[in-house]
Amino acid sequence: MTEAGHSFLARLGKTRLRPGGKQATHWLFDHVDINPDKDILEVACNQCTNAIELVKKTGCSMIAVDLDPNVVEIAKQRVRDAGLTKSIQVERGNALNLSYPAQSFDIIINEAMLTMLGDKQKQKALSEYYRVLKPGGILLTHDVHLVDGTSNEIIKNLQQAIHVPANPYDKLGWTELFETAGFNELDTLTGPMSLLSPIGMIRDEGIFRTLKITRNAFKKDNYRYFKKMYRFFRENKASLGFIAVVAYKK
Repeated sequence: MTEAGHSFLARLGKTRLRPGGKQATHWLFDHVDINPDKDILEVACNQCTNAIELVKKTGCSMIAVDLDPNVVEIAKQRVRDAGLTKSIQVERGNALNLSYPAQSFDIIINEAMLTMLGDKQKQKALSEYYRVLKPGGILLTHDVHLVDGTSNEIIKNLQQAIHVPANPYDKLGWTELFETAGFNELDTLTGPMSLLSPIGMIRDEGIFRTLKITRNAFKKDNYRYFKKMYRFFRENKASLGFIAVVAYKK
């Protein structure tokens, strides 16, 4: 099976595909004033879980983009089902070449995507975010964090476990990346990865959805891949965590 790990987990029924789960996402949102007057963009929106939650809670409107056309259609359907088509505009979009004018947004949300890019692509994406943010704008990101001393061998094993050429950094590496892009004021949070931990899944998905995901994971066609991913993250929980970054554009 060569299916990307995040696509596989989504197919099992997982709605939150972030390394730090709700803990990190809510920490990010606590740093911004989200209201109907703000222009908001979410890049790599996946199934619009964040967008739907934010619009229901705050009454804001936002644009949500993803590169995967299949994911975009799923997101559009979820937005329709939630009755929020007037508030959430779902589009196909490329983080490396955003179609929006400079200084268009107050807030950009981008969770669990930068990790998946190569070094130059990371730099390009951040330069695009900086370009389309207004002065005083805020970028919220959430990615995989390499605990200090983690070997390159673990990165290779991560890539094999999730079938994606992921390239996470340690805290210093992430900080330098943002500063190079022009974000010279940062707030960061690091912690353990909750993506596939039983407690993390129950916190992020609830007990009934977690049971559904587990039931799907144990189906014959899924079990081998799920077991491989689960074992990798369990065995390397001391080396891989999450990092959430709030980056400010002056």
